[in-house]
Amino acid sequence: TENKWTAPLDERSSLSTFAVDVDTASYANIRRMIREGQAIPKDSVRIEEMLNYFDYQYAQPTDKHPFAVHVDSSVSPWDANNRIVRIGIQGKEIVREDRPAANLVFLLDVSGSMSSPNKLPLLQQSMKYLLEELNENDTVSIVVYAGASGLALPATNVDEVGRQKILEKMNSLSAGGSTAGGQGIQLAYKQAQENFKKEGVNRIILATDGDFNVGVSDNASLTKMVKEKAKSGTYISVLGFGSGNINDAMLESITNNGNGNYNYIDTIKEGRKVLLEDMMGTMVTIAKDVKVQVEMNPNKVKAYRLIGYANRMLPPEAFLDKKVDAGEIGAGHTVTALYEIIPADGKPFGTEIDASRYFKKPETKPNPALKDSKEMMFVKLAYKEQDQKIEDESTYFTVPFVASDDGESSEDLSFATSVGLFGMVLRDSENKGSGDLAKVLSLAKAGKGADGKGADAGK
Repeated sequence: TENKWTAPLDERSSLSTFAVDVDTASYANIRRMIREGQAIPKDSVRIEEMLNYFDYQYAQPTDKHPFAVHVDSSVSPWDANNRIVRIGIQGKEIVREDRPAANLVFLLDVSGSMSSPNKLPLLQQSMKYLLEELNENDTVSIVVYAGASGLALPATNVDEVGRQKILEKMNSLSAGGSTAGGQGIQLAYKQAQENFKKEGVNRIILATDGDFNVGVSDNASLTKMVKEKAKSGTYISVLGFGSGNINDAMLESITNNGNGNYNYIDTIKEGRKVLLEDMMGTMVTIAKDVKVQVEMNPNKVKAYRLIGYANRMLPPEAFLDKKVDAGEIGAGHTVTALYEIIPADGKPFGTEIDASRYFKKPETKPNPALKDSKEMMFVKLAYKEQDQKIEDESTYFTVPFVASDDGESSEDLSFATSVGLFGMVLRDSENKGSGDLAKVLSLAKAGKGADGKGADAGK
């Protein structure tokens, strides 16, 4: 679904609240479908994952918080009467040498459908990139599942001998049988618990092409399990492969509830990006239960809508509720959200109606309850440190935003709006205005610069 336009008419409707999301699977999956000449199903288009696939030029945090927040805006490229406001979150980078030790359990789908070259063989090729990131303080276990589940490799330290042992075991695996995913997950959590690193990273990495059709199989049972395990410090991430039977909704739900990330790997280049370039952020969580609440100023905002994040929305009271599970931010990760704003013009929002027979039209005069402020919005954030418990209080901080009138868009913002518009065009959104693929391309070219890693990285 898409978020609807909301007019900030009272305290409740002036608040927009959502949990952050750093998944990127939707963009890579869409790219694969385009390459294969397929039609793009609307449900596969999650605009927040498309936005977060790319790096942006956000400055690092300079204060006590583990991430920095940046807000900028421009005139909407698809409706000149509206504005786009971008909220960018930049997670603190961690020097590789300072990374805590990792206990990684690979949970590998070796069912018959994984035999295609773009599935298990691609994972085996990609694995060598991850091993470049690991060292002798880290351990890797491998659990496989198909007709039966089993421990293919007990916890192995990633020194020179161990690295070779892990590679040999990975390369020896072959695909065959049906998918007993539920049993595999239970065994993987058992293995993670037995090798738990109290001050380190404890993470299951599930690699699969689709459904769990034997064992614990429904979304509710799986998500309940991973949510419970996340409370004890073992998180789960998902690597999706292939096409046809991939259960996109289930895999996304697992990671949203298991304090993890959902990535889709369709090429060896994407394997390198996910398992090497982005792995520091995937492994090391610097802030959890990260929530954003944007307070709209009715004097400046007639109506607003958040582009994407529809399944990450929270009620207003969830922002101050310390027990609400929200999103995680990893080391160096960026999170990007776009709002489209209809500026206030003194007129009510919505289609004109006539009920004058029985009602008098209210006089339009300033609401005395509204405070005078130049701000368009007030951005509020809540998060917990990695080692905090569910009953611990969150940390809060705020960023006020006053929009400038020049409407100029930076290269970086231009690229972000191109990605947002691309998702709206693919979804055939009623809100895309004059937007089409030609405008997407024009915006993308205008914003195609060096990303945060100093390379084009797919832009």
